[in-house]
Amino acid sequence: MAKDAKKKPVKAKALPKRAAVKTKAVPKAARALPMPDAIPAAAAPRKATLRAEARHLAPLDVAAPGDVNVLQRLWDTVEARRLSGDTTQSHSARLMARGTPKVAQKLGEEAVECVIEATLGNRRETVLESADLLYHLIVLWVDAGIRPDEVWSELTRREGISGIVEKASRPKGILRAAETTKLP
Repeated sequence: MAKDAKKKPVKAKALPKRAAVKTKAVPKAARALPMPDAIPAAAAPRKATLRAEARHLAPLDVAAPGDVNVLQRLWDTVEARRLSGDTTQSHSARLMARGTPKVAQKLGEEAVECVIEATLGNRRETVLESADLLYHLIVLWVDAGIRPDEVWSELTRREGISGIVEKASRPKGILRAAETTKLP
């Protein structure tokens, strides 16, 4: 039977020798590592890929230079809208009238949209979504009674401190309140 038959060792077939081919001198930087014949050479990037990379890495064309003080002016405007309480004329007032959970939800939605655009490499859309995110963050600050100066002071306090050290110095109560250990 086949079980009793001894198997004969299989000899490996010798690969045919390559014919000598004259090659042009290739600069050292352009030489690739030798690859086995069974593996095809990598194709050059497609034009669409090159265009997408160029678009992603290109500087953004802005009509006017940016001004960091715009954040303070925006906070002042949103605070004025909160004080006026005119929900028929102000999106900010209408959003805050719906309560803190709705304000926080809207901030989260804008953050997700910003992350999606950044992940897709859409530079212009990331800038636009970042502006939406900052606006909704300021609405959240106004709703919570937080002034920009408080946030700037905290950023100044953290300046020059390692992120790892700063996180380690946070009170452990935050971890208990969050009911997680995922916040190192």
